[in-house]
Amino acid sequence: MKMKMKSRMKRVAAAALVLFLTALLSSCLPGDGRNNAGKPANFLMGIWHGWVAPISVIVGIFNGKIRVYEQYNSGWWYDLGFYMAIISGFGGIALSRRSKRKPKE
Repeated sequence: MKMKMKSRMKRVAAAALVLFLTALLSSCLPGDGRNNAGKPANFLMGIWHGWVAPISVIVGIFNGKIRVYEQYNSGWWYDLGFYMAIISGFGGIALSRRSKRKPKE
């Protein structure tokens, strides 16, 4: 009986964590109204928007205001941050990887 209760508590805790993280990550999506022509998104927001791009795509299906890319941005610096996060988030930065070599026999 105790094992079932612990298993159920773990599932409830995992579901609560997933809901919390989803709410946290979706709170600063591109197109949410935080940025405008007077206060454009900067380099750091570009990095954030790159990291949450997969969530932006999913939320954007249900909410037409949410986009993957912030239209009110600071230009080149925002683009740099956005693409850095997109590339590194999907494992594209090869400088930090090392190939596993088989030992010579």
